[in-house]
Amino acid sequence: MATIAVDFDGTIVTHEYPNIGEEIPFATETLRMLIHDHHRLILWSVREGQLLQDAIDWCKERGVEFYAVNKDYPEEEKDKNNHFSRKIKADYFIDDRNIGGLPDWGQIYQIISTRKSYRQILRESMNRLTDQQVPKKKHWWSK
Repeated sequence: MATIAVDFDGTIVTHEYPNIGEEIPFATETLRMLIHDHHRLILWSVREGQLLQDAIDWCKERGVEFYAVNKDYPEEEKDKNNHFSRKIKADYFIDDRNIGGLPDWGQIYQIISTRKSYRQILRESMNRLTDQQVPKKKHWWSK
């Protein structure tokens, strides 16, 4: 089981802040699968107040309920925690601002469920494509 911090704008939906954009293909489906696999999802967003509540409600309407929102665990209260930090403690961060961009949601699920790196997933997919699409070279003397 992993703790996964997930951004909203540009990651789950297209970036149209302060409005809610269109769902990025397979985002909520993948998030529901991760919840089903017993991972803890934290909504990790710059949204605040009603804009944040709108994002939470949007996700909930699509079957995605987060373990916590912009904090490490649901019970965490800033005024009762003298170690409060805005930095979320998570095993994975899913954000469109990653170096190299946002992998597609199928790759994200593979990375988390197989515990492989993004590099390993890309290498394996390139090897499959190469094996399928490139015919074996004939020797120069054969026709």
